[in-house]
Amino acid sequence: MSIARPDLPRRLAAEALGTAVLVATVVGSGIMADRLTEDVALALLGNTIPTGAILVVLIMVLGPISGAHFNPAVTAVFVARRELAAADGLAYAAAQVLGGLAGTLVAHLMFEHAPFALSPTVRTGAAQWLAEAVATFTLVAVILGGLRFRPEAVPMLVGLTITAAYWFTASTSFANPAVAIARSVTDTFSGIRPVDLPGFIVAELVGAFLALGLMGWLLAPRKPTTVPVATPAE
Repeated sequence: MSIARPDLPRRLAAEALGTAVLVATVVGSGIMADRLTEDVALALLGNTIPTGAILVVLIMVLGPISGAHFNPAVTAVFVARRELAAADGLAYAAAQVLGGLAGTLVAHLMFEHAPFALSPTVRTGAAQWLAEAVATFTLVAVILGGLRFRPEAVPMLVGLTITAAYWFTASTSFANPAVAIARSVTDTFSGIRPVDLPGFIVAELVGAFLALGLMGWLLAPRKPTTVPVATPAE
């Protein structure tokens, strides 16, 4: 029995909602962690665990509707793979950015902050850009490999990847242009200066497409090997 794909408005609503909840979790847990401790490492841990956890939940719940991209870099990869129409991909990206901004707004209101505030947190330089490229490369590679070999495990794989990348990358793994944009309007623990956004976004897209190229080669179907069969002489 075939299941009809949800129409575009429902898919866009799922992408906006998922990105909003993801960003609300990132920003909100960052504010909470910063309030509860002055230990930066502990605050980062308090920011990491909720983010990884909510990703697992969101992908499991909203994945059947939209694919649960919540990330323009991931959407761009699926457009390049011709699994999503370019026009739909642009609509996905717009929904993700708007959802991310809504997530920052909701987090701020929950913690009695101004609706939006430009971040002064400096995140720039070659090391930060390399970290974002590595984080996004890893994320996309895990998604593509997971879809090929263990599709039922993708929610957990993505959640664990982001949880790990918070700690092994110098940038704490934004790995998502929509999330980066949303984090530029929060003057809190998780923020990034708006002026630093272009470097992050370019690095994220570069990482995503490097992963697409490598995984496209790694996951390509193997050509059957023909072995000559000797026939008995007559």
